Amino acid sequence: MIQTRFNYDGAAQFLPNDLFSTRNDQIQNAWRQLTEQTGKGNDFLGWLSLPDTMAAETPKIQDVAKRLAGCSEVVLVIGIGGSYLGARAVIEALQPHFKMLEKTGKSPIILYAGNNMSEDYLFDLKNILDEKEYSIIVISKSGTTTEPAIAFRIFKEHCEKKYGKAEACKRIVAITDKARGALKQLATQEGYDTFVIEDNVGGRYSVLSPVGLLPIAAAGYDITRILEGARQMKELLYGHPKPKENLAMQYALIRNYLYNSGKKMELMVAYEPRLYYFIEWYKQLFGESEGKENKGIFPAGCIFSTDLHSLGQYVQEGERMLFETVISVEGSHHTLPIPFDEQNIDKLNYLQSKKIQQINLTAETGTRMAHIDGGVPNLRITVPTISEEILGELIYFFEFSCALGGYLLDINPFDQPGVEAYKKNMFRLLGKE
Repeated sequence: MIQTRFNYDGAAQFLPNDLFSTRNDQIQNAWRQLTEQTGKGNDFLGWLSLPDTMAAETPKIQDVAKRLAGCSEVVLVIGIGGSYLGARAVIEALQPHFKMLEKTGKSPIILYAGNNMSEDYLFDLKNILDEKEYSIIVISKSGTTTEPAIAFRIFKEHCEKKYGKAEACKRIVAITDKARGALKQLATQEGYDTFVIEDNVGGRYSVLSPVGLLPIAAAGYDITRILEGARQMKELLYGHPKPKENLAMQYALIRNYLYNSGKKMELMVAYEPRLYYFIEWYKQLFGESEGKENKGIFPAGCIFSTDLHSLGQYVQEGERMLFETVISVEGSHHTLPIPFDEQNIDKLNYLQSKKIQQINLTAETGTRMAHIDGGVPNLRITVPTISEEILGELIYFFEFSCALGGYLLDINPFDQPGVEAYKKNMFRLLGKE
């Protein structure tokens, strides 16, 4: 049973009462284009079936992940954008907040490279890996994307020098194209274990493929439960073609209406800091999918209550061009009592009988009320806790909603022609032939 719920009561006063009936044909047309695979970019819809098709590949993924974890204190994931953000979103949502400081961790620490070109970052990482047993998962369809290609060249050499060529080849796994590209060529030449990025799965929609599942499994998490959560969400979204019964259709249609009424920015908010990278993944998914042809909602993110002390004033009283979507996590995994203090100098004894999570949810409710009063429509995605199944649900929900949103904008939500512009300038300035 689906545990994710969608509530738009906090946006109701900004929406017409007949939104779903007057826009029913439009959203149903978008839904049909997606589920019948007839819309723009329909050659990149392989992600729709990943919750089902990955079942056959799961045992191999788990076996390779177990082997890497068994010989590694650190697994280094090399990739950029969709080649790493989905995995990082899930891993950092599930792992303890201070995993890096655990002395007796049962699973390896996952570190990342190839997602920036900071020389100091790469230097510091290399020094860490001098002292740690490690393995590498390199993710790139072509093998020539600048940031991960530089990182892989550096750490491939480091791994070979540290362990010897033969052992290094056992510690490197490539996730790449099935037939072509520089990384595929190298993986075949060196005998690396490999997994395929299918041609019909774009990077930002690839988290439920080996691109995301192998690093997640190496981190010690149950990828079968993630796929099951995604499969159940898929079943719901395919099985209900009417917006009043389909939470992705509701979310996509409301976002589109708010955008057309002048709300050009969506602020994705969580009150749980472990969802920071999930919001980063959301930003890439929607930004790269919708931001083209001079259209699209600008995706931004905040962690409250932290960012209430930096951006809260603007959200409350700044320009009214934004709306909020809150990922609300109802429960915590642990309980930590607030101590009673006889002196009560800080006047907090009135909270002594309350759970910190209860206080956090009260802060969420109070903030939502204030922002609605301030003219900020508020959408709410509620989950009971953070788990593998729920993250699978959320991943599929957002991917499906994003595709619907692209079709409502009459764009191709699966290409990204604009990302090549900076690369052309960079290559020219660096003197690449």
